[in-house]
Amino acid sequence: MDPVWTTTVLLVPCVVVLTAGLFYLYSTVVGLLSKTSVRNKVVVITDALSGLGKECADVFHKGGARLILCGKSWEKLEELEDDLANASDPTLTFPSKLVLLDFGDMDSLPDVISEILECYGCLDIVILNSSLKVKAPAQSVSLEMDKLLMDNNYFGPATLAKGLLPSMICRRTGHLLLVNSIQGKLAMPFRTAYSASKHAVQAFFDSLRSEVEEYGISVSTINHTFISASIEEAETPSKSICSLLYSKKPLGITPEEAATEIVKTLSNKKKEVLIAPSLPKMAVYARCFFPNVFFAVMAAGVKHAEASENM
Repeated sequence: MDPVWTTTVLLVPCVVVLTAGLFYLYSTVVGLLSKTSVRNKVVVITDALSGLGKECADVFHKGGARLILCGKSWEKLEELEDDLANASDPTLTFPSKLVLLDFGDMDSLPDVISEILECYGCLDIVILNSSLKVKAPAQSVSLEMDKLLMDNNYFGPATLAKGLLPSMICRRTGHLLLVNSIQGKLAMPFRTAYSASKHAVQAFFDSLRSEVEEYGISVSTINHTFISASIEEAETPSKSICSLLYSKKPLGITPEEAATEIVKTLSNKKKEVLIAPSLPKMAVYARCFFPNVFFAVMAAGVKHAEASENM
């Protein structure tokens, strides 16, 4: 047998095994670093009752973080607190603090900010996760709904961040992480007010990032296509051209995937992360470099969707 062939046959399995081992070692190290990065940290999670909020609460609680869970329902917050306590070792975790928070009630935010700061006297990480969605033709959305969307998606997170910032600035440390939609980058048909609110909050935190860097405070934004309730929902087929921009397999990501990316972003202190398959990423670049092509595709998608509905 040819010695070269023999050497190749022997080397290929070794290379495969070595590569797999390196990937496993890397994943293990990243996992350990991620857990270490949140241990004993004070972490605020808004909309902790959502699918992503619950997943983040579970991950950070098991990682040893001191959680401040925010949500609209006190009863559901207590249920979440009990679930976290029952699923973890009490000698390695901390009891969660609960705070009622409704971005739709802007007048309550000063009291909410004070209550959050009183929980531990300081903050390390704030995950701004809440979002309100509406899909409808622009002319059919009322001004009241426009204002409600802006309160939940822009004014609320921005006001909370501004209220908590002085504490971080005094300690010269902290991390603000905004969970935002890809519609903070792309404006989609039938989502005028929603896209506007997402663009507004994206711009706010992009601007804030530069302002607070000198104080040792990090600001990260994560833009996703769609967070599904389950893997089955994430894999539901999409029919219209526009809806393909929200696809992963081909529709959205699971809360588990999003929470994993959040932990990585906090650990690596990445400034911006886009969680999306190839097509939505291409759309983001097309919007910047080929706007006329992008707008034509969006218009064609609307016509295609209308034609499908009329069939």
